[in-house]
Amino acid sequence: MNIRNIGIFAHVDAGKTSITENMLFLGGVTNSLGSVDNGTTQTDFLEVEKNRGISVRSSLTSLVWKDVKVNLVDTPGHVDFSADVERVLRVIDAAVLVISAIDGVQSQTESIWNALKEREIPVLLFVNKIDRAGVHLEALLEDLSSELCDQHIPLQTVDAEGSAEASIQKVAIKDQEQNIEKLAGHDDVILEQYLEGVEIPEQQLHSCFREQVKLAKVFPLLFGSAKLSLGVQALLDAIVEYLPGPVVHGDHQLSALVYSVYHDPKMGKMAYARIFEGSLKVKEGLRNLSRQVEEKVQALRAGPANNYANMDSVQAGDIVGISGLTQAHTGDILGQTCPQMPEAVSLNASLLTVQVKAKEEKQYAELAEALQTLAVEDPSLDFEWYREDKEMHVKVMGWIQIEVLQQILEHRFGVAATFEDPTVIYKETPVTSGFGIGHYTMPKPCWAIVRFLIEPGPRGSGVQYQSLVRTSDVHQKYQNEVERTIPKALTQGIKGWEVTDIKITLVEGEDHQMHSRPGNFVLATPMGIMLALEATNTKLLEPILWFKITASDELLGKITSEIIQMRGSFESPIIVNNKLTLLGTLPVATSLDFPVRLSSLSGGKAKMISRFYAYADCPDELGKIRPFKGISPLDRSKYILKMRKALEA
Repeated sequence: MNIRNIGIFAHVDAGKTSITENMLFLGGVTNSLGSVDNGTTQTDFLEVEKNRGISVRSSLTSLVWKDVKVNLVDTPGHVDFSADVERVLRVIDAAVLVISAIDGVQSQTESIWNALKEREIPVLLFVNKIDRAGVHLEALLEDLSSELCDQHIPLQTVDAEGSAEASIQKVAIKDQEQNIEKLAGHDDVILEQYLEGVEIPEQQLHSCFREQVKLAKVFPLLFGSAKLSLGVQALLDAIVEYLPGPVVHGDHQLSALVYSVYHDPKMGKMAYARIFEGSLKVKEGLRNLSRQVEEKVQALRAGPANNYANMDSVQAGDIVGISGLTQAHTGDILGQTCPQMPEAVSLNASLLTVQVKAKEEKQYAELAEALQTLAVEDPSLDFEWYREDKEMHVKVMGWIQIEVLQQILEHRFGVAATFEDPTVIYKETPVTSGFGIGHYTMPKPCWAIVRFLIEPGPRGSGVQYQSLVRTSDVHQKYQNEVERTIPKALTQGIKGWEVTDIKITLVEGEDHQMHSRPGNFVLATPMGIMLALEATNTKLLEPILWFKITASDELLGKITSEIIQMRGSFESPIIVNNKLTLLGTLPVATSLDFPVRLSSLSGGKAKMISRFYAYADCPDELGKIRPFKGISPLDRSKYILKMRKALEA
């Protein structure tokens, strides 16, 4: 069967989940339309989604339309859940980008569009809510051209927009000259015919259009209203007709990517994966390449966790839920890698860390277990558990994500938790060059001596490591342990933050033929690194955002004044037709509530999109220095006892 793997994307509240419900109803998957407001949709099945009326994680569902299997991946629309959107981008072949006719091109709409464009993913644009009062489609199409792309080709016209009587009519490509011009820009044959004034057959235009859509050069544009079930059938027709299916290369071994993991109370752990090559069968074994473990497929399931269908096997090109992979994490590769598997994409980075506490001390262990489970499902949480301090921390995007996590912990795991105020994630880097010696020679049998030279690295260079030590002084297997331990040794520096933009050179070392063990060098390395950092001192680095603000030009003075107060910078403003576009950078620490202030300042009419830009120098007094979590390698005696497991946590 032909397949379409389609991601549905939008800014929050644009109506994509309601559109999905309509498609499932038309495809015969459901007998009635679910409602976001009533919490009865197929894809928003989590308790927190029903309560809040928004999607907080992606959900897979499937239907058959005109003998084509359509896998629909409904995605979260709120920026706080961008990490899930990033993962979905790796497993789809095409996308439907939903735009609210009343709200226009919103901030997350533009961010998602940029990510789709960067990956050259074919996109079908669907303008929803054309029945809403106040809709002006002509102005909306102008915004689409100026803010997203002017290569969209409308396949319909709309009558009575902005009312419950709104209707749509199909239109031929040849009946709109601007559409022919757009196609001519990508096809030399059509360009020549157009310039010579030759009438181009609709079939030829249609064939060219389909090809250019697959190449992500032009983009079909459709209209409708999920509320009125208007235009959704035409959307399904267009998905099947214009958007490409998966490309499968011969009979290869299994290659699959786990893009989502969910622990269902009834089904257990489910790993949702795109099969790029090969096939899978129930009761068949497979190798998790990322975890280096062999596991057996217990069941294969299509559809969301609350309404699935069992499958006996799955072929390359399909997306499926797999039961039985107890060790699987989100992002794991099953079988082997393949050229068709896309690299990871980044929309936004988690730049805040927050401490989580159980309201009742007796639920401390339950909270830790719940957070570990959630971190398997969403690696961007980067759960850290400092057992010596009895502290648990996760990384988040913003307050909405914190509120959702709190509700998930309570409703799904039965753990009442509180979240401290989030802290910006700083980093630190050496101020100058210096040396540090780590030695572990007592009590025997043990022997490991390492001497490091630490130097500052260029901004954005990360960690650079080299060894100048001969294997006659330190055996290669021990040097391998040193190199493997360095990332762990840099997770906290002398100011409590991850150390980066650093050059580390192992300049001297010594092992012992009788007493040395690999673990000795694992223990000695962090001590040497921390002593070197203490000698060089470190300075803080703070995260910086790139931003783009669009607003009325009359707000220029107020907006730039706010940016200056936040220690931000901006380029020369661009003003066209009384509309201001401003590009620049802002520290995360000073701009956490700026989107809210900007909305208030502009009466909700200004728009801001932002993304992580870089880490930059930050004076200590403007940043945050925090104590070392756990036992520092600088506390030599306790640290050795801890590493030897002779110290109670």
